Amino acid sequence: MASGSPVIKFLSGSGSDHRGRFLEDVLAFSDNELESRHDFIQWLFPLDTPSAAVPGSPVLSSEDIKEIRGCQQCRTNLLRAKERMERFYRENDHWLVPFDHNHRRITRIIRSLALLVGEAEAKEFYQFIEQRIADANAPISATSRRFWREAAPGVKDQQKGT
Repeated sequence: MASGSPVIKFLSGSGSDHRGRFLEDVLAFSDNELESRHDFIQWLFPLDTPSAAVPGSPVLSSEDIKEIRGCQQCRTNLLRAKERMERFYRENDHWLVPFDHNHRRITRIIRSLALLVGEAEAKEFYQFIEQRIADANAPISATSRRFWREAAPGVKDQQKGT
């Protein structure tokens, strides 16, 4: 990988985050670690906008975005991260409440996948979350669900009533 960007090195598996953790370390977090640690999600699913929750987190440049999109290893690792978070949300119920910090994480995941991997993968994650909510009959706030719809390509107008 030609880039010296720390977040690209992290996503490719060759570099660490600001705490010295590699991608494999984060993917191996227990569910309790995923829930209690709040500074990994910005590295696992970076965006081109600053994090309001964790100042100093990576912010992607247009060059970073182009490089990640063209890096098969980064894309593969983003999909592995998506699968890990799907398992977390499938196996845990504590986030199935009207308001929870995980709702912001879900928005980030959808946006990052759309930006870096593809619209289909972002929409797939969104649909997974919506199905999980439906199966649990969970009282997720309309605001969180609106943010998710707005982040997910091609679903903005499909579910106006949710």
